[in-house]
Amino acid sequence: MIEVKNIEKSFGENKILKGISTVFETGKTNLIIGQSGSGKTVLLKSLLGIHTPESGTIEFDGRIYSELGADEKRDLRTEIGMVFQGSALFDSMTVAENVGFPLRMFTKDNKAKIKERVDFVLERVALKDAHHKLPSEISGGMQKRVAIARAIVNRPKYLFCDEPNSGLDPNTSTLIDNLIKEITEEYDITTVINTHDMNSVMEIGDNILFLKDGLKAWQGTKEEIFKTDNEAVVAFVYSSNLFRKVREAYLKG
Repeated sequence: MIEVKNIEKSFGENKILKGISTVFETGKTNLIIGQSGSGKTVLLKSLLGIHTPESGTIEFDGRIYSELGADEKRDLRTEIGMVFQGSALFDSMTVAENVGFPLRMFTKDNKAKIKERVDFVLERVALKDAHHKLPSEISGGMQKRVAIARAIVNRPKYLFCDEPNSGLDPNTSTLIDNLIKEITEEYDITTVINTHDMNSVMEIGDNILFLKDGLKAWQGTKEEIFKTDNEAVVAFVYSSNLFRKVREAYLKG
């Protein structure tokens, strides 16, 4: 579990996060949504330790990040997996080398143990025959699955995903959503996803945080988002005719 307590973050005179408090639950897919400029990315980077809030705390299973020493922060980082928006694979490395990179960097595992773990996670994301391919030789959806495999290879407690469906077609996006949810539940990970994809919200939104102008404007589940009368949420989520019709049908029962 990650608990955020009243964090504020500014850049110069521009206050981006304005006292946000929330909980991201373990074993569930926690989604952060909101318009551009709402604070989604700054919040995610604050959780990752890239940005330092001026006030408030971020706790990882009771460990307050700002109170940890350098060694403790380093240990915590080994418990974190990250799926970047553009996958961020190393072009000159094969799929297997990309996935094994965190193990070579952060563990003392020998080559045989690394290969065993890489084989396992690549099979888990349905890429067992892609070991020797370069990123340029596989599709965007396959690249995203490689990124997920790399993110979970070191058995993280916390998984962060920044726009994991960016640039993918709807069918592949659904596959990626389902894969992230399955892995979250299977390994009991605290997963936090920064997304603008409303299909993801409706499909895998166990816990949805809606930000508006740097504030927590609403929080609930994918079922609750259908029933909310929060005007800001309704205007944002149901801006398209398709989702508006889905909501209307849901409310009619």
